[in-house]
Amino acid sequence: MGIRVAVAGASGYAGGELLRLLAGHPEFDLVAATAHSQAGTHVTAVHPQLTGLDLTLGATDAATLSEADLVFLALPHGESAALAAQLPESVKIVDLGADFRLADASAWGTYYGGAHAGTWTYGLPELPGQRARVAAATRVANTGCYAATVTLALAPLIAAGVADPADVVVVASSGTSGAGRSAKAHLLGSEVMGDLTPYKVGVHQHVPEIKQATGATSLSMTPVLAPMPRGILATVTARFATEADPRAVLKDAYAGEPFVHVLPEGQWPHTAATAGSNSCHLQATVDADSGRILVLSALDNLGKGAAGQAVQCANIMSGLPETLGLSVFGVAP
Repeated sequence: MGIRVAVAGASGYAGGELLRLLAGHPEFDLVAATAHSQAGTHVTAVHPQLTGLDLTLGATDAATLSEADLVFLALPHGESAALAAQLPESVKIVDLGADFRLADASAWGTYYGGAHAGTWTYGLPELPGQRARVAAATRVANTGCYAATVTLALAPLIAAGVADPADVVVVASSGTSGAGRSAKAHLLGSEVMGDLTPYKVGVHQHVPEIKQATGATSLSMTPVLAPMPRGILATVTARFATEADPRAVLKDAYAGEPFVHVLPEGQWPHTAATAGSNSCHLQATVDADSGRILVLSALDNLGKGAAGQAVQCANIMSGLPETLGLSVFGVAP
């Protein structure tokens, strides 16, 4: 008998990706998957890619989830806190929502609204010292997808004193799965195909999370909806604080990291190369005209940006090799 795990919010895109990863995990036994409106539905009616997994979605309640040793909460923002409060302390939790990511209650109020639920251990193991904190935690707040993409590109440069934390600009494109599975008119195929659409310009909710994780003090972010199902490509630029080779700084920071790869010179990250994986691909250079640092970062928003990252954290929390059940290789074409 392995470690018993459950997924709340299993009918969504991140929940479906969690089920896929957990079904093939050698040490995790999937004992329950729950949903709201889809409760009572066989999982293959919601996620046909999981044909062969004999599982019926249950109602999302603490009694069902308490049977597990570890629970993944893949719920809409603002819904995790109430459910988490009902689970026993003995049950470990990885929350894929935003409820417990921010330390600043005022930032929560500004970007999400409502009461701030508190702060859990932040689930990005590649940050200095964070792997040990995750290993010691029973409650972990998984990163946001944009936050993971940008933080991995930026944090080592600010920590090394190379990038100016007061002058960071991000333009990032994301696939439509990042907006969730709920039906929305602006996500219809006829609206998305052949189009790039900026949204939440200057007010995206991942900005305070990125600032908290990287040490940036001023960050301008323009998110763009791209006509693809999954993936994020971020262009992160910053002014030099100290002259250094930004690519060398990133290579040193991620030497030995299984899921973060600084590409060979001349190769640039692209989303298809990370699809289906838990990897982040990085490349850095100096802009020839402006002299600014320029880092390109790509990952799968449902992988390293959500479900894969959550499984990585769960592995660490459970004392398992953190790569277990996860692929560093993308699926392409």
